Amino acid sequence: MPFINVKTNTAVTKEKMDAVKAQLGQAITALPGKSEAWLMVGFEPECALYFKGSDAPAAMVQVQTYGTNAQGTDALTGKICDILETELSIPKGRTYVSYFGTTNWGWNGGNF
Repeated sequence: MPFINVKTNTAVTKEKMDAVKAQLGQAITALPGKSEAWLMVGFEPECALYFKGSDAPAAMVQVQTYGTNAQGTDALTGKICDILETELSIPKGRTYVSYFGTTNWGWNGGNF
C-alpha cells in the first residue's frame, strides 16, 4: 500500500505525469513486498517551493508505506531522483525524498 506524492515547482504535463507514474510503478519494487498493483501516485505541480533560497526547479517527494521497514529506501531514492531528472529536468541535488511508514492503513472501509 505505498503512496508516492511528488510536489514540484515546475509545470508537469499529463504526458509527463503518465511517464513519471509508470516509472514510479517500476521503481517501487525496490522496496521489498511493494508493487505497482497497490501503488497510489499523487502530483502537486507548480506549487510554491524554494530550495536553498531559490525557486529553480526542485521537488519534494514523500513515500508512505504500510509497514516501517527501511530496506530498499536508498535504491528507491536513487530511482526517484533519476526519474525526476530525466522526465522533469529537476536536478538530483534539488530533490528531497522522505519516507513514512505506518502500521495503521485503511482501505475499502477498514484497516489492514
